[in-house]
Amino acid sequence: MGQCGVGPLTRHLSWGHVIMLKKIVVGSTLAVVLGGWVFGRDLWSYVRTGAHSVRQAVKAEVPIEFEIERARSLVDHLVPDIRKCMHVIAEQQVEVEHLEQQIARRDTELTKQKDAMLALRTDLGSGRSVFVYANHSYSSDDVRRDLSARFDRFKAAEEILAADQKILVARQQNLKANQDKLDGMMHAKKELEVKLEQLQARMETIRAAETVSTLAIDDSNLSHARQLIDELNRHLDVKQKVLDAEGQFTGLIPVEADSATPAPKDIEKQIDAYFSPKESEAAAVVKME
Repeated sequence: MGQCGVGPLTRHLSWGHVIMLKKIVVGSTLAVVLGGWVFGRDLWSYVRTGAHSVRQAVKAEVPIEFEIERARSLVDHLVPDIRKCMHVIAEQQVEVEHLEQQIARRDTELTKQKDAMLALRTDLGSGRSVFVYANHSYSSDDVRRDLSARFDRFKAAEEILAADQKILVARQQNLKANQDKLDGMMHAKKELEVKLEQLQARMETIRAAETVSTLAIDDSNLSHARQLIDELNRHLDVKQKVLDAEGQFTGLIPVEADSATPAPKDIEKQIDAYFSPKESEAAAVVKME
């Protein structure tokens, strides 16, 4: 059976190594205790400040050419986000076009149904008891029931059309917002590319001056260049957090099944009240003739 503790580890280490590890552990512990005794609660503040100073010193030693290439890489990483936004916009454009066509077809169909109902309403107003449509005879009650069913379907179709029109407006607004977002991303990318070229040109100028001049270059120029690169990097970090919003929309309102209840006796009056007064007056003139 295996042994617990540090047996397997100590078998691979000499006593000298073990003593050295113990000294390191004890020394670290004493350093923490001594630091806590000297600095008190400010110990971790000193540690963080020291770590920050080390990071700043390391960053100061990074070549400016490397920082420029890093910034260029960040700009190149904006391309996938731009392509994704383009794909979303293309899908939304197709959806908007299809919905516009669907609304146009429904509006045309509603116009036809309205004309048919008004024609049936005119026939009922003639006072006849039998009507012939497509070589088939129908009683006035048959026509009245058919007119009632048409009227119910017409009102339901109008509600669906109104809902589709609201959905279309919402989708058009979302499409416009994404198009504006894409334009902003592309403009920002071009702007950053110009700034990178300017930084590159400036660095080439500085390097050329270093080559032909025997005088030392003022460190303020290099510090200023590093500051510009740092500001550019922060700007790129903000640009990378641009989000794609995708809108989701509800479906169409389902059309209810036709009711089997008998047609109301006052269907003619309902038709007259629903449509324009001029149409009702036209129907009345036909009835008098």
